[in-house]
Amino acid sequence: MMEGASPPGAERRPGISACVITFNEEDKIRRCLESVRWCDEIVVVDSFSTDRTIEICREYTDRVYQRAWLGYVGQRNLVRDLARGPWLLYIDADEEVSTDLRDEIMARFEAGVNDTVGFEFPRMVYYLGRWIRHGEWYPDVKLRLFRKDSGRTEGEEPHDRVVVKGPVERLASPIWHYTYDSIEDHLNTMNRFSTIAARRRYVNGGRFRLRDLLFHPPFRFLKAYVIRGGFRDGLHGLIIAWVSAFASAMKYAKIWEMQHTGRPEYQAQPDTFPHTKWRRHLKK
Repeated sequence: MMEGASPPGAERRPGISACVITFNEEDKIRRCLESVRWCDEIVVVDSFSTDRTIEICREYTDRVYQRAWLGYVGQRNLVRDLARGPWLLYIDADEEVSTDLRDEIMARFEAGVNDTVGFEFPRMVYYLGRWIRHGEWYPDVKLRLFRKDSGRTEGEEPHDRVVVKGPVERLASPIWHYTYDSIEDHLNTMNRFSTIAARRRYVNGGRFRLRDLLFHPPFRFLKAYVIRGGFRDGLHGLIIAWVSAFASAMKYAKIWEMQHTGRPEYQAQPDTFPHTKWRRHLKK
């Protein structure tokens, strides 16, 4: 929404700022921004995209900033500080606020939020042509809507989370996540994330243990495919569980590699590495 415009019902509810972080998302960003046009403002922090991402974002808002990548935690808190509204709605460039979730949020806000400082809701993933409704990917509840003065982003790269001080309510409707474009994209992202996680553990003093490599990956598969019911998503669920187990194995194998090679670059903190080396999409 362009500066100065007021969405329907805005005068009856607290203001909401949609906060988006981007990097080379020209194929997905329009869908994301269309889904939050009802918010009182849209704030975008871009990590110097080289495609049409910035051009598309400026069709929806004047509040577009370009900043160097600070890691997921740092970038979230940067866009938080730039937002003007009392309430913030975090959404990634490859996500979409469903119409049901939009209506649920607006109805809840118009009725009065009282002492609630945050709202969480499920995230549903679209993967290889179908919606995933089981396993580790669903309901994947996220706290993404919160009072600016009561919450910040914390966590360890590449996993960030919003932490608030006060009551949190859960909404029923989902945010939609259009994740990996292909199995290759999925594997490439897990390769990057396993590197970040391994380096984080290594620089914090973690060391390779054979039992981690032997037991964690099989348990990850068992949890995703059997315990959490991923088998109910058919072949899609099987692929997701196998890739999750593979990512777990790669993390521990990379810790072993770091410990036995000792190359200088392994001493750097993961969140200080150039973002173009570690991710193409802002995905979780």
